[in-house]
Amino acid sequence: MRELGAELTRDYAGSEPLLVGSLKACVPFVGDLSRSIPVHHNLDFVELSGYGADDGGIRFLKDLDAEITGRDVVLIDAVIDTGMTMHYLVRSLELRAPATLHIATLFDRPYRRLVDDLPVRYVGFTIPDEFFVGYGFALDQRYRNLPDLRLVRG
Repeated sequence: MRELGAELTRDYAGSEPLLVGSLKACVPFVGDLSRSIPVHHNLDFVELSGYGADDGGIRFLKDLDAEITGRDVVLIDAVIDTGMTMHYLVRSLELRAPATLHIATLFDRPYRRLVDDLPVRYVGFTIPDEFFVGYGFALDQRYRNLPDLRLVRG
């Protein structure tokens, strides 16, 4: 967190960026990241139905409360895999004309990416194709509250 916070602090010195968390897994990460950034910033959240959801498409379940036109926006997600959901979010928010739009993620799996043009700028760790719970990550909406990450086997 200190390293990511230092990067964001350096890049947004003199600005007041809006950190936008993509619910739900990002909550512990966005909280810790926010505390590691001493520059003034705001927080907001979106929630999207996932790629391949039962209804067949991605849609907003919760939209931003803040106006982003002309603002520096950093999208925060716990993990980027195929990038399909984040691609939808980026394209939707670009229509609102932010000054800048970048992505910060705790975990990245670039080898699973199905889109090439995501503005992923801040990456905590590139991880293998394994399934974790805890620290916001869930299995059937359970285990998000675990204070650490645990590998799910089998």
